[in-house]
Amino acid sequence: MNVAKYLLLTAILAVLLLPVMELAAFIAVAAQIGFLPALALIAMGSVSGVLILRHAGGGHIARVKVALGNGSFTTLQADSSGVLVLLAGILLAIPGFITDVLGLLLLVAPLRRAIGAALGGQSDGPRADGVVDLPPEQWRRVPDRELPDRRGARDG
Repeated sequence: MNVAKYLLLTAILAVLLLPVMELAAFIAVAAQIGFLPALALIAMGSVSGVLILRHAGGGHIARVKVALGNGSFTTLQADSSGVLVLLAGILLAIPGFITDVLGLLLLVAPLRRAIGAALGGQSDGPRADGVVDLPPEQWRRVPDRELPDRRGARDG
């Protein structure tokens, strides 16, 4: 069997089995802590996923749309940390303990950097050359007249 067909079949099987696994996980957790606390955990996970998507996902969603519209996956690789935060928000918004655990793991910064590096993206850490690379929505141009005059500060 071709590797691509095998991976596709595995992915389809995982998606079909996910609701069954989520139900089993919910029953197991509800048996340990009770039905209402388990339901409250599911609701809190979904609300936090929506909040993550709303807060951190807006700029990332726009970049993903532009990258997919241009047919460029290199932009997605360069912004792999942002895409993984977006994926974490989506996983948390889906009700269920398994997707919540996967989403929470993607929110752990060292793990997210390792996954991003494995996918070929840039790391979030400081660069060796001292350059700070910010997305366009995080910086603005300041006219020179607003910058403090530091010529006299060096003379003392």
